Amino acid sequence: MAGMLLVETKYFGTLSCSEESVFDFPLGLPAFEDQKRFVPIELPQYAPLVFLQSLSHRELCFLAFPILVADRDYHLDVSRDDLKTLDLDTSRQPQLGIDVLVLALVSLHDGFMATANLLAPIVVNLKTRRGLQAIRQDSVYSHQHPIAPQRSGALSREEAC
Repeated sequence: MAGMLLVETKYFGTLSCSEESVFDFPLGLPAFEDQKRFVPIELPQYAPLVFLQSLSHRELCFLAFPILVADRDYHLDVSRDDLKTLDLDTSRQPQLGIDVLVLALVSLHDGFMATANLLAPIVVNLKTRRGLQAIRQDSVYSHQHPIAPQRSGALSREEAC
């Protein structure tokens, strides 16, 4: 059985998680190349939000949604190089929810308008927990896809990463 980690989080104090829940980003994330390990934090009161908390930098926490929450018809298109990095079959696109978890990073703008980055989603191999930000080569999707406000369960500005 894998060991337990105590994770210092930006918004939730110290949490316990299993080593098996950690996502490994061998290339880091754009602008955060030195941040290689993140743990997803999902709390029922904030569903479907996912907080991606850095294990090495307490103050670094990304807010994300499963990609299908942002666009239920999303079509994944991961480059051959990215598929290799993720240790996935390069002859086909991976299946959402079967081969990979795909998250859209969320940005908050003035007036609390939220957008999701569908142009460069976070893609995680569900078997190896290896991930990366897969920047699409086309312009089918935007990096500022509007998110419709939710009637209940929305985060206040102070609570969001």
